[in-house]
Amino acid sequence: MAELLTSHQLTGVHQLLDQVAERQRRDFGHIVSDVKPDGTLITACDRWSDSAIVDGLASLAPGEGVLSEEGSKQLPKTEAYWVVDPLDGTTNFAAGIPYWAISVARCIDGRPVEAFLEIPSLHQRIVAIRGKGAWRNGKPLTPQTRLAADSACVSLCSRAIRVLQRRPDQPFPGKIRLLGVASLNLLSVAMGQTMAALEATPKIWDLAAAWLVLSELECPLYWLAADPACLQPGMDLAEADFPVLAATSQEQLDRLMPWGTALLRP
Repeated sequence: MAELLTSHQLTGVHQLLDQVAERQRRDFGHIVSDVKPDGTLITACDRWSDSAIVDGLASLAPGEGVLSEEGSKQLPKTEAYWVVDPLDGTTNFAAGIPYWAISVARCIDGRPVEAFLEIPSLHQRIVAIRGKGAWRNGKPLTPQTRLAADSACVSLCSRAIRVLQRRPDQPFPGKIRLLGVASLNLLSVAMGQTMAALEATPKIWDLAAAWLVLSELECPLYWLAADPACLQPGMDLAEADFPVLAATSQEQLDRLMPWGTALLRP
């Protein structure tokens, strides 16, 4: 049975993130983007970061599969596997907007057990371990600090904006923020920066790490369609979306639920 990473492996993951984050900071502002077949952007830094992370994880955890946005998108058949987004927020990165993330999650039996979210421009690293908690730059995060923030903001992705047209007679119950980075939109809830986040089309690599951070900090999640905990090994997730509503409390989740359900209306 697969177990949590050893202290040696954890150190190796941190060193790998240090290396990739430093390269991304050096490349930021000096990069040219291409357009992928699905219309999203990719840069040489995306490709280098993906290769560095995938190769590094193969060395640190031999035999464990890797699902990556820029590589294989089939859910690995190994008991323990990794889900990687080497540069979440490529549009921001390519446009010179200093807000993007490296998202790495290790899963066992379909659920994340260790998560690493790096925000290179802010020199921040959020780590979560199932059943043990979450930390920012080594300092514990707690549900109490999140609730004390008492944010009035709600994070939407660009595709979630359509809910405003679907309920034109209802005022939106929060100040809208669009950060342009799916993993950090969800993370903002766990950090208390927003009271909720609504993501219309996140992929598994967008949400795997943030999912564990939210869970460890007791933030309720509602999967509006497919539940990523019910995936089967070998599934091709290239086109699979997992619309989700996350909130700081059940009260806020209930308050935003009509907007979440409106998102899926044709």
